[in-house]
Amino acid sequence: ETARQTARARRSRSVCRGARREGALRDELVAAVPSMRAFAISLCGNRDRADDLVQEALVKAWNHLESFEEGTNLKAWLFTILRNAYFSELRKTKREVADSEGQLAAKLSVPAEQHGHLDLADLNDALAKLPADQREALILIGAEGFSYEDAATISGCAIGTVKSRVNRARAKLHELMAMTPDGDSEDSDADDNARAAAGGAKQAASKPRRAAS
Repeated sequence: ETARQTARARRSRSVCRGARREGALRDELVAAVPSMRAFAISLCGNRDRADDLVQEALVKAWNHLESFEEGTNLKAWLFTILRNAYFSELRKTKREVADSEGQLAAKLSVPAEQHGHLDLADLNDALAKLPADQREALILIGAEGFSYEDAATISGCAIGTVKSRVNRARAKLHELMAMTPDGDSEDSDADDNARAAAGGAKQAASKPRRAAS
């Protein structure tokens, strides 16, 4: 009898630990949604599609929580799932994503009154002209604060490739925004722009939608 009681107690503790872990992960998933939406918009340039991508990624993540290694970067894991979902769809449909009218840059922009030092039109134009892989790398490193290792995992490439893309993106932004290089401040200015862009996307993603008339 004592052995059975001990076994039941162990199972009960295990269930409680599992429930607490599940609850904590659920909270982390919810907290990551704004950043996921901003990243999804930076990938596809369309808010509706971005919301679909985020929903798809969250469902996949929730259904495969057992594959998440506790103690690692959950946000990086979610971004990887989201990015894979996006490119999987591209491969299936064999579509090429274009941003010829700067729609992506407009969605990534931030209200001028919140970042008065930025010329919104110039920022939109600069973001639109960045190659997709460089824009992605700059958003991940400069805006979202991922390590180069995590960004490489998300993008499915080598760490050196991410560093190269970030450096080229920063240099291109300096050129397009007519920034004056000044040592470390050069990188800081470009990262400030990336954070401003991502911040605008998060704001846009968090705004409630109007019901269709």
